[in-house]
Amino acid sequence: MNFNELVLNRYSVRSYDTKPIEKEKLELVLNAARLAPSAVNFQPYKIFVVQSEEKLNQVRACYHRAWMAKAPVLLVVVGKHGMGWKRTTDSKDHTDIDCAIAIEHMALQAADLGLGTCWVCNFDVEQCSEVLELQTNEEVVAIMPLG
Repeated sequence: MNFNELVLNRYSVRSYDTKPIEKEKLELVLNAARLAPSAVNFQPYKIFVVQSEEKLNQVRACYHRAWMAKAPVLLVVVGKHGMGWKRTTDSKDHTDIDCAIAIEHMALQAADLGLGTCWVCNFDVEQCSEVLELQTNEEVVAIMPLG
């Protein structure tokens, strides 16, 4: 598939089956985030790969939409504020921008592999932070179901 076809074929999926994702495909999706550009290559983020039923249910409870309940994997992208590059003229923190680039790289790689994704940004950030036991400088940027 060429890039234009990939972009045209990627869409926000809101219907998943429970079929597990092959380890090789998951690794390719995560590698796409690793290879994504970030300001000064600081990569100020971490990605939680949520697959256990207990943790899936805890993260799902942060976003009450039935369509996400069947996704076999949730990728939770967490920005690490204080680690991102800051523009010198106004100290703009580029952590969120770097996270967004990584998320979109993962979404495109997933689409290329025949997997569906969706950016979820309207969730209980505080609850999700507690579930993941985040530090004070860490912020959940998005939850991305994968399946």
